[in-house]
Amino acid sequence: GNKLKSYLEEWLPLNVKEDSRVFVYFSGHGAPDTASGQAYLVPWDGDAKFLKNTGYPLDRLYKSLGALKSKHVILVMDACFTGEGGRSVLAKGARPLVTKVDVGSDIQEKLVVFAAAAADEVTGTQEDQGHGLFTYQFLKGLSAKSGRSTVKELFDYLLAHVQDAARRDGREQTPQLMPAALGDRAGIKLH
Repeated sequence: GNKLKSYLEEWLPLNVKEDSRVFVYFSGHGAPDTASGQAYLVPWDGDAKFLKNTGYPLDRLYKSLGALKSKHVILVMDACFTGEGGRSVLAKGARPLVTKVDVGSDIQEKLVVFAAAAADEVTGTQEDQGHGLFTYQFLKGLSAKSGRSTVKELFDYLLAHVQDAARRDGREQTPQLMPAALGDRAGIKLH
């Protein structure tokens, strides 16, 4: 958690310029605070029992990235926050006390967020590829257009392919693109 905080809140602001293209990819665990329902990223050295000290709050991530100097920031997260499996963890013996995990909605003006699943869904894996299903399809989508797709084009690809693959696996997984009203950000090229 502290390393993540250091990179996001100290290293990145020092190294990002106005003409920088900032692309942040997190593939790993998420967890809900069982009391508040707030969503946290749980880095490899994090502990779901001690989220406030070892995790990183999702809403803080949005604020940190939104405060950077660059014109646009793309955040991609292959994680989930339900505490019910997939890429989500929960302290042993704990049960979420909330029915809906708060994955944050305060998306800063320059930020575009690709998320692997809806707030109440569990993310799956692409076992034969050694990736999360979302990461596998994200890389496949980028490769299909040699990295030249726009935010909206890549999301449309992800939505269709991730949903189809998850349904074949007997579950629902619906990638999310935030904010809902992207405006000009929909045309940002990912190359």
